[in-house]
Amino acid sequence: MEKASSILASIFGSRESAATVASIYVYPIKSCRGISVPRACVTSTGLRWDRQWLVVNSNGRAYTQRVEPKLALVEVGLPMDAFREDWEPNDTSYMVIKAPEMETLKIPLNRVCDVINDISVWEWSGSALDEGNEASEWFTKYLEKPSRLVRFNTASEIRAVDPNYAQGYRTVFSDGFPFLLASQGSLNALNELLEEPLPINRFRANILVDGCNPFSEDLWKEIKINKLTFYGVKLCSRCKVPTIDQNNGTAGDEPTQTLMKFRSDHALHLKKKQGKVFFGQNLVCKDSLSAMGRAKAVAVGDPVFVQQKFSSSADAPI
Repeated sequence: MEKASSILASIFGSRESAATVASIYVYPIKSCRGISVPRACVTSTGLRWDRQWLVVNSNGRAYTQRVEPKLALVEVGLPMDAFREDWEPNDTSYMVIKAPEMETLKIPLNRVCDVINDISVWEWSGSALDEGNEASEWFTKYLEKPSRLVRFNTASEIRAVDPNYAQGYRTVFSDGFPFLLASQGSLNALNELLEEPLPINRFRANILVDGCNPFSEDLWKEIKINKLTFYGVKLCSRCKVPTIDQNNGTAGDEPTQTLMKFRSDHALHLKKKQGKVFFGQNLVCKDSLSAMGRAKAVAVGDPVFVQQKFSSSADAPI
């Protein structure tokens, strides 16, 4: 009987939580520093305020830490009330931006912006909202090359998630999916193998959970957090960014070198062999496909219930 119950729990989920939300991070400007918050609203494109802004070059192409690691030192602040479900910006609401040896920049959250065309991030291109000359001059001075700060134009643009992984879902300026989840257990397991332990900010996750075994999140096909249903749709392959120290903007060899030993597609016996390493699980939220009505949120301390699992890492989509 116990064996049968265990099998059913692995297929249909358990009423006991598998983990707890330990931290939540929102990254208002892509590739700049994130904000740790106690709760965050879930919207049709991800957590509210997450990757809403983007720094672009003179051709409208996105800057990221891959080519501009100095972005790691850009601090971004929003009013703490901005993370309440019922909050709306007014004429005194600002996004505050700071960086070493730079004056503070304030971006009004409630102003009408000009539309700028031919903005691109990875495979997507479209229009965006230009945050103006002051922001352009600030980032141009900081990066020492022509730059502009733009905001996703939600009124007219849609950036669809890859339909090979999730049909009908949307995101804004994130790399590809609305949410990224990782576990403290996975980070601890990695840090045990490293000479110098790394903080979770190297991996730029939105939701950090604790209380589960290392890399359990690989197998999470369907989970519930605060009555919201999330699907694990793609193991997160890691680029250069985790090798960049978020405190000084310099790159090294770790953690990629160590991850290659036990978290590569070869080591995990994944079907596709492309020489990639994996850490974390990309998510979409089922509830975002319909009108959500009253805003819903995830909060630190929320239990995570696993409803369905992949049978093994080899079966998880990549």
